[in-house]
Amino acid sequence: MTAPTHIDLQISGMHCASCSARLEKVLNKLPEVTATVNIATEKAHIDYNPKRTDLAALIKAVQGAGFDAHPLRDFAVEKQARIAAYRREQRQFAIAVLLTLPLLVEMLLMFFGIHMMLPGWLQFALATPVQFWSGRRFYSGAWSSLKSGGSNMDVLVALGTSAAYLLSCAVLLFNLDQPIYFEASATLITLILLGKLLEARAKSKASGALEALINLQPKLAHVEREGIMQELAVEQMQAGDVFLVRPGESAPVDGVVLEGLSSMDEAMLTGESLPQGKQPGDKVYAATFNQHGLLKCRALAVGAHTQLAAIIRLVEQAQGSKAAIQKLADQISAVFVPVVLVIALLTLAGWWLLGGNFTVALINAVSVLVIACPCALGLATPTAIVVATGRAAQVGILVKDAAALERAHKLSVLVVDKTGTLTEGKPGVTDLLPASGISSDELLQAAALLAQSSTHPLSRALFDHAQARQIVLLQTAGISEVSGHGLRAEIDGEHYLLGSPAFAMREGIVIDGQQILALQQQGKTVIALACAGVLLGYIAFADQLRASSRAAVAQLAAMGIRVVMLSGDNHATAQAIATQAGITEFRAEVLPQDKAAQVQSLKTNGQFVGMAGDGINDAPALAAADVSFAMRSGSDIAIEAADITLMRNDLASVADAISLSRATLKKIRQNLFFAFAYNVLGIPLAMLGMLNPVIAGAAMAMSSVSVVSNALLLKRWQRQA
Repeated sequence: MTAPTHIDLQISGMHCASCSARLEKVLNKLPEVTATVNIATEKAHIDYNPKRTDLAALIKAVQGAGFDAHPLRDFAVEKQARIAAYRREQRQFAIAVLLTLPLLVEMLLMFFGIHMMLPGWLQFALATPVQFWSGRRFYSGAWSSLKSGGSNMDVLVALGTSAAYLLSCAVLLFNLDQPIYFEASATLITLILLGKLLEARAKSKASGALEALINLQPKLAHVEREGIMQELAVEQMQAGDVFLVRPGESAPVDGVVLEGLSSMDEAMLTGESLPQGKQPGDKVYAATFNQHGLLKCRALAVGAHTQLAAIIRLVEQAQGSKAAIQKLADQISAVFVPVVLVIALLTLAGWWLLGGNFTVALINAVSVLVIACPCALGLATPTAIVVATGRAAQVGILVKDAAALERAHKLSVLVVDKTGTLTEGKPGVTDLLPASGISSDELLQAAALLAQSSTHPLSRALFDHAQARQIVLLQTAGISEVSGHGLRAEIDGEHYLLGSPAFAMREGIVIDGQQILALQQQGKTVIALACAGVLLGYIAFADQLRASSRAAVAQLAAMGIRVVMLSGDNHATAQAIATQAGITEFRAEVLPQDKAAQVQSLKTNGQFVGMAGDGINDAPALAAADVSFAMRSGSDIAIEAADITLMRNDLASVADAISLSRATLKKIRQNLFFAFAYNVLGIPLAMLGMLNPVIAGAAMAMSSVSVVSNALLLKRWQRQA
C-alpha cells in the first residue's frame, strides 16, 4: 500500500463557512483523498495517493469549486501576496464609499425630516458601479457556488442587493409610483466590504504569534569556512559549520558551544524568562538571544531540522486542525443558506399576500437575506484555535492538534511519571556499600562494566560516576537487559547480576532488607550487584525533585485535578518522593509494560485521564491517555506519542495547558452563542419587517468581526504564577 503524501494548499476566494465546507466535500470526493479546510487560516490540509490523484487534479478540483489554490510558498511571499490582496480590497472599498456617500447622505437627511432627493438617473449612475464592480466578488462567488451544487453567503448578498437594485431600476425605467432603493443596495455592499476588510485584518492578527516565531530567526550568520569568517545567508548553512554568536545577536541555527561563556534568553523556545547560562558543551538553539559574551559554536541542526522549525510546524499543524466542537457549526453551515433562502421566500410571499404591497414584501425579504450570515458561525471555533495555539507556543506549550487542546479542559485525573517528570531525571550515585572484602572502587567498576551499554538513567548515572572517579572500564559483550528489573552478564566465565533488590532476591541472592529500607525511606533508589550468586554490594541513587514540582501539584489540585504518581521504584522510595511533591496517591513497582494498563484502569467511571511523562517506557501510557503531555527533555518516542509537548520540562506547564484549554473553550462557547443568538434574533426581526436592509447589512458585516475580535482576547491569557 502506498503511503499517503501530505500537502498544504493556500486557498483564495473563500468567504464563509459554507465555502470551506463545500470545498472540503469536493476534495474528499477525489480518489484516496482526505482533506480538511480551515476558513480561519484559508488553507487546505490534504493527504492523498499521488498514484491516484496528483497535485494538478487537486488544484483543478479547487478551481472547479470556484476557488483558487497553490502550494504553500515561503512565509514572506505569502505575506506579500496577502498584503497586495488586502490593498486591492481597500481600493475597491474606497471607491465604493465615494460612490455610496452621496446616496447615504440623502438617506440620513430623511431621518432629520429633510427630503432632498438626488435625481433618479444620478442615483442609478452612482449605484451601478458599486453593484457590479465593487460587488462583483459576490456575483462570481455566488455563481461558482451554485455551479458546483452548493450555496454560500455570496448567494444571499447577491440576491438581496440585486433585488433592491433591480426593483429601483424597474421603478425608474417604467416611471412607477414607488420609492427607489439604490441607496440600500449600494450601502449594503459597501458595509459588507467594510466588514470583510475588518475581518481580514482581525484574522491576520490571530496568526500573529506564528508570524512572530517565523520572524525570530536571523537572516545572516557569521560562519567560519576555510579559516575565514564570512557572512552567509542562514539558508546556506550546513550541519558542522562553525559559527559565531555575538552579544546582542540571535543564534542562526541549533548548535553546541565550542568556546566562550554567556547567557542565552530562551523565552521564545520555552516561555521561561530567566536566561540560561552557556559554556562549552551546552546546546544553543536557533533564534535564542545572546545577552553577553561571544560564543563560538558548531552547527548541529539547520533549516527544517531546528527546534524553531519544529515548533513552527507543530503550530501550523494545530492551527489547521479541527476541534470536535466545530462539527456542529459545520453541519449547520452546510444547510444554513438554503434554509435562509426558503425563509426569505416565505417572508416575500407572506407580506405580499397579507399586505398586498410587493415593494414592502421584497424589502423585508432582502432584510432576511442580508441579516443572515454563516460566517460568524464558521469562524467561531477555528479563530479561537489559531489564537490559542499561537499563544501556547509563546509560553513553551506545543499543541499537536486542536482536538487535544479541546480535550484538555475535561481532565479530572493526571497521571505523572516520577523520573524526569516530577524529578530532574538525572539520578546521581549517593552511596557505595560494598560487601565485606570488596572495595568501593571494585564495586563501582564491576557495576559500571555492566551498565556502560545500557541507556537506563541509573545505568548512565553509574557510568558517569565511574568516569568521574577515573575508573577504567573494559568493553565487554554478552550483557542482556531484563526490562524493568536489571542486567545480566557473563564476564570471564562468571555470571553477574545488577538490578533491583527484588530481582536479586528472585535470583536467590540474600538481601539485607533493613539496610535497603533505610535508604529507600530517604527517597533513594537502591540496586544490588551479585556475582555467582554472592552479593557484592549495594549502590544507592537519588534523583532531585524539580524545584517547581510541589507548587505545580498544588496548582493542579486547586484546579480540581487529582494527581496520581506512577513509579517503577519500590513502595518506600516512591512514597518518599510523593510526600516531597505533595502527592497523596501513587502506584509503586509499576513495570513499563503495565503503565498503560494503570492509565486504562483510571479511565473507568467516566474519568478523563491525562498522562505526563518523558521516557521511552512512557509512550504506551501516553498513547492510552485521553490527553498526553511529554517533557521536551524526554525521548523522541514519548514526544511523538504525546498530544502536547512541554518545552519548559516543568509540570507547571501541564497546569498552564489545562488553563489555556479552559480559556479557549470558554471563548469558543461565547463565539458560538453570539453566532447562534445573532441569527436566532436577527432573522425573525427581519421577517417581521422590523429591520431596515441597511441596518441588517451593517449588523451582518459586524457579526464576523465581533467573533474574531472576541477570539483575539485569548492573546491576553497569562500563565499562572
